[in-house]
Parts: sequence; C-alpha cells; structure tokens
Amino acid sequence: MCADIIIEPMTEYFILWRCLHSGPLTCRTIDSWSSEDTMPREQYRRRNRAFLSKMIKTYGTCAIIARDGDAIVGQLRFYPKAVTVLDGAGGLCLQQESPAGPADDFSDSMFPDPVCIEDRTLAVHCIMTGSPLQKSNPYQRKAIGTRMVRALIQWASKKEWTGIEADAFEDIPVIYEMTGSAGHTFWEKQGFHVIDRHPHPELQDRSRFPEFIDTLEEQAKAAEIPPERARDRIVMRLDL
Repeated sequence: MCADIIIEPMTEYFILWRCLHSGPLTCRTIDSWSSEDTMPREQYRRRNRAFLSKMIKTYGTCAIIARDGDAIVGQLRFYPKAVTVLDGAGGLCLQQESPAGPADDFSDSMFPDPVCIEDRTLAVHCIMTGSPLQKSNPYQRKAIGTRMVRALIQWASKKEWTGIEADAFEDIPVIYEMTGSAGHTFWEKQGFHVIDRHPHPELQDRSRFPEFIDTLEEQAKAAEIPPERARDRIVMRLDL
C-alpha cells in the first residue's frame, strides 16, 4: 500500500484546507463534517481556502502532500518566514481561530513578492502522516514523513530558497501522536541541525494543556529525559 503513495506539492486542484486529525481526506469528504462537530468549519473553510489559494498563486505551493489513490494521507505545511511575521498571520494554525490561526481576512494582506524576499527561509508549520487520533494508523513508520521532507528540500532548492527551519521536541511518543511536530532525531536524519533551544512558551503554563503536559513529562521520565527539557522548543535548520 505505502509503496504506491504519491508525494507531490499541493495545488489548487485539491486545496487541503483542513488537517488529517480525523483521518485521510478526499475531494468527496473534505467539505463534509459531522453535525456534532463544534469547530466553525465553514468559517475555517472560507478563510483557509482563500489563504492557501493565494499562497499557491504567489509562491507555487505551501504544502507537500502524500496521496494514496484519491485520499490525502500525509501533509507537510510550510510558509516563507516573511509571511509568518505579517500582521494577521497569528500562529497560522488552520484548525484554530486568530491569534492561534490566521485572521479571517489574512488573504487580503499584501504578501511579499518572492523575488524581493531577503530572508529566503521556509518555516515548517506541521508534518503529519495518517491521523494521530486514530487507534489504527497504517501510514505511520512507513517513511512517508521522510519522503515529504525530501520532496520539500527538492522543491525549495529549485525555487532558490536558501534554508528550511522546523520546530522540534525531544523524541517522545506523545509528540508524534498528538501534535504536528516531530522529535529532533527525525530532523537530524534529514540533515537538519539545532540552531536554538529554549522553553516553549505555550508549554510553561500547565493549566493550558494539563493532560498533554502530564503525559509529556511521564514519557520523558520513562525515557530518562529531564521533564523540564521535554517542554523545550528546539529549532532545527537545513541550509540549502
């Protein structure tokens, strides 16, 4: 099955405007959701489609996807660092409202012309294979993530970007299971190196994510990693 998976840049033919938390998505299912879903999906669909469409038109793409037949089973989202610092960008999470996600009118912003960007660095926002919330995930540990990163490196080199940066954590299972991030070892295997490390600002207040932080620290202790280091943000970089 995984040998037949196609890795390719996202295009306007199929804009992956939502993430894979609930499982693979197709053209038939991406615009459908349960009536019990509490997220403002229609609001996100309008906002994200407009934003992603403009990114594709301006920069060529902003995601590498993994496709199994007509189903998207993997995603690697990235943005020029020059876009991530624009007013209204927020945290650029497509699953959340501003400021964690982009403002509703962010697509109306003046995105920098690619030929005029001085810091030609791409920032990886998230990487995901299959759905981390499903008990059975046949797409993990099949080198799909590695293939998406290699495709990003190839694409970025052709477009004359000079570097790629990604946030990472210690190599702890819950990071892969519950977030769109990966452990630093994964990125080191792709040729990235550590350029910064500091306490992650969103993981210092236990009241915000109590269950996640408890699990994170329990797994860190089991792996003989100091619990406080498990809450660090590790910034990785690859120079192209």
